[in-house]
Amino acid sequence: MNFGAHMSTAGGAWKALERGASIHCDVVQIFVKNNMQWTGKPPSAEDIAQFHEQRKRHRFACVFGHTGYLINLGAPPSPNRSKSLQSLIQEITFAGALGLPFLVLHPGAHLGASEQEGIKRIVAGLDEVFRATNKSTVRVALENTAGQGSCLGNQLEHLAAIYDRVKKPERLAVCIDTAHLFAAGYDIRAKKGWDNTIRQFDSLLGRDQIAAFHLNDSKTELNSRVDRHEHIGKGKIGLAAFRHIVNDPRFKSFLGCLETPKSDDLHEDVENLATLRRLAATS
Repeated sequence: MNFGAHMSTAGGAWKALERGASIHCDVVQIFVKNNMQWTGKPPSAEDIAQFHEQRKRHRFACVFGHTGYLINLGAPPSPNRSKSLQSLIQEITFAGALGLPFLVLHPGAHLGASEQEGIKRIVAGLDEVFRATNKSTVRVALENTAGQGSCLGNQLEHLAAIYDRVKKPERLAVCIDTAHLFAAGYDIRAKKGWDNTIRQFDSLLGRDQIAAFHLNDSKTELNSRVDRHEHIGKGKIGLAAFRHIVNDPRFKSFLGCLETPKSDDLHEDVENLATLRRLAATS
């Protein structure tokens, strides 16, 4: 795999690439605006130019985005649903300006309705967003979730149902988060469990739909339905699991991105990246 981490865009989107390069990331994930606000300012011409210059200079395998956490396409008709749709449209526009291939998106929460109703709303929201951005090449990578509260996406079948019903599935991709898989009940600690999970995904969607992996250990137990990321090998998934994950020949050239806790000096990312690369080198 190509390894990297989510990086802060404080000071400009291009600064995230500078930070990623400083710790030898092959992959960088960013927010294209403040992740806890509905709207943001578009990147300036200068920021875009510096962003492209950093990409060219450091030759990352990929730079991609993650959407803000307020967006909920599973919400019923409401001001927040309208804001969610407009926020996602804006983020796709910003991602396009930066030349990002996709944005990772948590599918949404049904907020007390049924799973079927929630999926119906998510599909309708994606259809609306894709109509509004019909000239964009930016894809939306649906991320599997831990299933906290009424969040959808904890079952791989949820993602398949969205693919089956959306009008433009070619605008979709998938991001697989290891911590979310485990917290949702997929026991990937042993190679057999990992293979069974990938086999299930393959039968539902096809592994060619995976745009990236989020490589996170889990603070919480199997099937906890609680999303808490931990450093690689320090959580309930464990080091042995990441050995067979990062050495899976089916994903040799895929993207693996950390979303583990970190300090400003990024020393935790340095340690986690070293762990992943050591596991990949000693298979």
